Amino acid sequence: MKGVILDEETFDRGDLDRSALELAQVEWRHHPRTEPGQRIERLRGAAVAVVNKVRIDEDCLSACPELKLVCVAATGTNNIDLDVAARYGVTVCNARGYATPSVTQHVFSLLLSLVTRQSAYSTAVAQGRWQASPDFCLLDFPITELAGKALGIVGFGELGKAVAGLASAFGMKVLIAARTGTVSGLDRVALPRLLPQVDVLSLHCPLTDETRNLIAGPELALMKPTAILINTARGGIVDESALVEALKAGRLGGAGVDVLSAEPPVDGNPLLDNDVPNLIVTPHVAWASRESRQRLMEDIAENIRFWQRGEVRNIVTS
Repeated sequence: MKGVILDEETFDRGDLDRSALELAQVEWRHHPRTEPGQRIERLRGAAVAVVNKVRIDEDCLSACPELKLVCVAATGTNNIDLDVAARYGVTVCNARGYATPSVTQHVFSLLLSLVTRQSAYSTAVAQGRWQASPDFCLLDFPITELAGKALGIVGFGELGKAVAGLASAFGMKVLIAARTGTVSGLDRVALPRLLPQVDVLSLHCPLTDETRNLIAGPELALMKPTAILINTARGGIVDESALVEALKAGRLGGAGVDVLSAEPPVDGNPLLDNDVPNLIVTPHVAWASRESRQRLMEDIAENIRFWQRGEVRNIVTS
């Protein structure tokens, strides 16, 4: 059985153990990157394809009848035309749960950096301000404790639950937003009622038509001026221009963002302006610990083994 990996460099920079994939009884062809015009040529003859961000659409599927399984090296499958894949009898599997420890760690890395004002103090030391201080410490930037603060979570799947568990360890109170379009219950709070209560809002929902610009100007206006927004989900969930405006006007205490509406931001982005205060932007790396990427590779191999046995695992096509 022949297989092809179309954009391996996006999840393996040569630092992973590939033995799980090599044991999958597939004769692999490895490609670090694949341009749109190279897709069909590289897919031809392969029964199994592993892709991360390369788009698989009807052009690919109609030209490659040997293709039977597409393994997405991610949880999101928006780069695969799932309806067309089902019509052509191509099974599509994704990877799930592999990045939970890494993303959870990153959420609190952003949050702790913001509440301790780590960047501001580090810059002050580099500028010589501590060295010139008459006191043994600098107290130029206010530091806040997480204990006793309220954390609001939007999206209470595996990631949301993991973040809630770590928040409890910090002594935080956890509030869970009701899913968009549903009635709030005893353990869920409608978003308009949740936002004024939280000191931190962390997003863990998928980007859909319902969640696009879920946090925009009206929602940000409901939040405390000292509140912090953390987004490690998808960039389009937040209205980025509205977020910049709120931060510059002092209507929000800070934000930590790992995702943007367009990635990479080749055409710029309002959140990349240097004059936005109390903002940390990281380049979509919350998921990307070496351990996480190793679990991803092993999850892909497991999906292939299940499919070879005719069993169901992580299948997203009907």
